Amino acid sequence: MDKLEFNRLAGLYMDTVYRVARAGSRNNADAEDITQNTFLKLLQRSKAFNDDDHARKWLIRVAVNESNQLWRRRKHEDCPASEEEPAISDDFTEKDIELMTVIAQLPPEYRQVLHLYYFEDYRTKEIAKLLKVSDDTVRARLSRARKTLKGLLNGDR
Repeated sequence: MDKLEFNRLAGLYMDTVYRVARAGSRNNADAEDITQNTFLKLLQRSKAFNDDDHARKWLIRVAVNESNQLWRRRKHEDCPASEEEPAISDDFTEKDIELMTVIAQLPPEYRQVLHLYYFEDYRTKEIAKLLKVSDDTVRARLSRARKTLKGLLNGDR
């Protein structure tokens, strides 16, 4: 990949990849590592993309894979994930902050589907392709995530 095309794609999708990485991890440092690894793989890619949508999906898939690898490594090393509150901006209301804090408590597979569905506007079939799971699995995870989220928000911790 040439430098010009890399810079263009990085400019277009850096925030998206970071948000996907943040949804797949529980802290900013891990999300930054995942994002960096994703863009390193982009830089090493020799095959051209069909279009920008193809590039976006490829980057999201790589970020999801990197997130999964992080969790497998942590599980294998018996190393706990560091817990960190979500990055909070002055633009968020108290309810927004509460929701982000509760979402951060969900398992990674629930955070991923919630993020891709609600924030990246993917449909369940597209999420299934990105995560390499069935459409039924995505719908089940979304349902469980919503149910768990509702319980946490109602104080059923």
